[in-house]
Amino acid sequence: AQLVESGGGEVQAGGSLRLSCAASGRTLSGNGMGWFRQGPGKEREFVAAISWSGGAKLYADSVKGRFTISRDNAKNTVYLQMNSLKPEDTAIYYCAADRSPGPTSSPGLMDFWGKGTLVTVSS
Repeated sequence: AQLVESGGGEVQAGGSLRLSCAASGRTLSGNGMGWFRQGPGKEREFVAAISWSGGAKLYADSVKGRFTISRDNAKNTVYLQMNSLKPEDTAIYYCAADRSPGPTSSPGLMDFWGKGTLVTVSS
């Protein structure tokens, strides 16, 4: 089983990007899913999480009102819509599958991870 992120790139401050995380080799319909990020010189931090049904969501305070997490279980894919991007959002963004139905913000409870996609926001 693997997770593959896509949709990263370079954007100017105030712009938008939509990240996707596609799973292969297994279904994610029973798992919560999360997005995490690691900026230059920083530790990995929680961004957003969604329950297996999509009915419950969590967001880091730093992205509330700007980012939206969603999922399409029929496509085995999770999304992160990022609006009003800021230079401090620059990071490698990782998706991860939760061991539980979720949502959870704890990286220690994630079962497996993608390799990440780079988002660069220029001022």
